[in-house]
Amino acid sequence: MPEILPPDSVGLVTPQTAHFTIPLALDCGRVLPSYDLTYETYGTLNAACSNGVLICHALSGDHHAAGYHSTQDKKPGWWDSAIGPGKPIDTNKFFVVSLNNLGGCKGSTGPVTVNPETGKPFGPDFPIITVRDWVTSQARLGDMLGISQWAAVIGGSLGGMQALQWSIQYPDRLRHCIVIAAAPKLSAQNIAFNEVARQAILSDPEFYAGNYYEYNTVPRRGLMLARMVGHITYLSDDSMRAKFGRELREAKGKLNYGFDEAEFQVESYLRYQGRSFVDRFDANTYLLMTKALDYFDPAADYGDNLTAALKEVQAKFLLISFTSDWRFSSARSREIVKALLDNRKIVSFTEIESPDGHDAFLMPIEPYMQVFEAYMKRVASGVQP
Repeated sequence: MPEILPPDSVGLVTPQTAHFTIPLALDCGRVLPSYDLTYETYGTLNAACSNGVLICHALSGDHHAAGYHSTQDKKPGWWDSAIGPGKPIDTNKFFVVSLNNLGGCKGSTGPVTVNPETGKPFGPDFPIITVRDWVTSQARLGDMLGISQWAAVIGGSLGGMQALQWSIQYPDRLRHCIVIAAAPKLSAQNIAFNEVARQAILSDPEFYAGNYYEYNTVPRRGLMLARMVGHITYLSDDSMRAKFGRELREAKGKLNYGFDEAEFQVESYLRYQGRSFVDRFDANTYLLMTKALDYFDPAADYGDNLTAALKEVQAKFLLISFTSDWRFSSARSREIVKALLDNRKIVSFTEIESPDGHDAFLMPIEPYMQVFEAYMKRVASGVQP
């Protein structure tokens, strides 16, 4: 962390945990008798409780979206580029809430949590969670914080799917819905990538059917491979070419004609990403998150008609996509836009030119930040003091 915090940082933040004792009935048919949600807040809730903004995280995200936990932190939260004083999600204007979803591994109840009935981690016994389940739990968090209606619910990727689900499930509880680099459901190709990632984990000898906690081990190889596969899909061909090309790691450019060492820079990069991910994420959580992605399909309850699914939404929408995002292409955002327009809803849409692939939604790309900031000013103008 820098010795002097930049003026647009939310500064040092402390995670909080909310405990819920009202049972949560899940889509899978099971019930969580009680559960915890870990979250962070930035900014101040106004007297009317009308300036709340909910941040929904993507597959490997968590509650730490902005600021620093300690002076020892090397990096700020995962969306620090967008959240803070004077930034698009301006904490001088908004009370921002960012949480770790159920099933996560950063404090909220999930597979690593001790099951009070057994005294052991839930592990593979933790129930399958859906996006709809997450939104239900998030609404309860809003109730606890005294927020009956969000000024905006915002998310990118899987977070954008949660924002979309919010508009359907609780149409009167958000005034604006911001969906970034997302889709109304996964394509078969995306489901296939997720299945390859899951099989990498499930087939690791140290997975032990999800009970690896009891063996004091981690399915490192499987989780590393899963992350490597996923990371490839987050980048574009252009961005990988620009970053790595076909450059060898060694300046002398000599091939070693083997398999053990990473010869190309891109190989080294992917191995690094995989290894670092293993140290900060749980394999059972990764399985749960990818299944939530696969199952998301709000139109399924409306005869596979997205227009019908969005008929009752009340929020105003902003959708943002990126030209090089082939995992959640602009065409998928346009499906949502069309369904909203079919219902004569108020929607803004922009496609941002970027070579950075799906990861672009996390980056401070100037045109992206400009559009985002302009829209959030519109959101702020409708906040009652």
